[in-house]
Amino acid sequence: MPRFVRLVPVLSLTLPLTLSLALALGACGGGVRGTPGAAGVRDPLFPAMGNGGYDVLHYDLTLAYDPGPGRLAGTAVITARATRDLSAFDLDLTGLEVESVTVAGRAAPWSRGGQELTVRPQGGLGEGERFRTTVRYSGTPKTITDPDGAREGWLRTADGALALGEPNGSMAWFPGNHHPCDKAAYDIRVTVPEGLQAVSNGELTGRTTGAGRTTFVWHSAEPMASYLATVAIGRYGITRSTLGDGLPVYLAVDPDQAGAGRELVARIPQVMEWAERTFGPYPFSSVGAIVARPGAAGYALETQTRPVFPGAPDTRMLVHELAHQWYGDSVTPKSWRDIWLNEGFATYAEWLWQEDHGGRTAQQVFDALYRGDRGAVPAGGEKIWAFPPARQPGAAHVSDSPVYVRGAMVLHKIRQSVGDPAFREILRGWAAAHRHGNADTADFTAYVEKKTPGKDLREIWRDWLHGKGKPGHE
Repeated sequence: MPRFVRLVPVLSLTLPLTLSLALALGACGGGVRGTPGAAGVRDPLFPAMGNGGYDVLHYDLTLAYDPGPGRLAGTAVITARATRDLSAFDLDLTGLEVESVTVAGRAAPWSRGGQELTVRPQGGLGEGERFRTTVRYSGTPKTITDPDGAREGWLRTADGALALGEPNGSMAWFPGNHHPCDKAAYDIRVTVPEGLQAVSNGELTGRTTGAGRTTFVWHSAEPMASYLATVAIGRYGITRSTLGDGLPVYLAVDPDQAGAGRELVARIPQVMEWAERTFGPYPFSSVGAIVARPGAAGYALETQTRPVFPGAPDTRMLVHELAHQWYGDSVTPKSWRDIWLNEGFATYAEWLWQEDHGGRTAQQVFDALYRGDRGAVPAGGEKIWAFPPARQPGAAHVSDSPVYVRGAMVLHKIRQSVGDPAFREILRGWAAAHRHGNADTADFTAYVEKKTPGKDLREIWRDWLHGKGKPGHE
């Protein structure tokens, strides 16, 4: 997500294999540092996000949207497992009106407070119990302004809407456990006026039209953090194709950006072939993009399997967002403080692409940034040294340039220390070791040290990853 440069049917009783994987992974250890029923998992940057005491396995969202009045009606069926005994639990939801809540088919008392929807299931829930919560809701979804000034949530457009979630916008359009540590599978069914498209993550498994309305059904089998879920509604032009290995490609392009669709059909196969050689097997069952008109959002976002671009992306931006499918989408941070593992890797992917395609080497990019060459840092000179990439001073800085640029510089220092063959193995091995899971900074440093025995990396961790100010460099 290059922000700093501003560039469904009911779940069956038998869980599919991918949901068993989500169950095994748990919610980052069963709620991170949260307590049973806690509102928030005490994320170091967004402490109110997420909820303790349960692990979501599957979201089944049925949505109907009318772009005229901008009204959304939804039913969320949330299948979860209690990680503790629960007399109550919270869901994150803001702005929309709740009409009813049931747990295991029985009406459940509920209350609202800020972004929290507190549910009290009849008889409570026992540790390990699998349960299904159904929330019916409606209203005009909100656009949320983050502490860093970015807009997300439900963004109305000239012909529809665009839902973006990083870091907390998903709670504007469906209730859930909205923290990246709790990943789940998704089925998203969206009904819109006939003539409009409704595009989401994963694979399109159904489309029906009747009485002037069209319903699109999207299925995401692999675990997904809620901030990576998206819905794009509008008069998109749709292009379907496959890569050489049969992987489906689904492109949705705003009519004003029609040229971008033709370019992406040509560029995505090239970038994907390079990315699989560099990062390892692609972790999802489809790929593609949503190209919105430039005014819809002021940034690109790595929404899972279907990154969103604010207008036609250049190759650098395409490489960045597709690299996120490995680093950020498949390997997802345990907390927002670990987001440098998303953005550092995706930024370094840009450097590697240049190096592998006749442009500047990663070393040349690193040196220019370190010297502070004019134009080397889009966000401006010394800003990349404002704080360590793994220690943002607050939520307003979650997407500042040190997270991206200095995060990539950490990776380059590792490459310098261990050599190219070992570094390339780290790129692929890290993505494989935590495929469809969560990881934090400590997991990463431990992994690198394990894979490079005999290398002393303490100076890199101390000065480049955690140290304040501009590190010394030979």
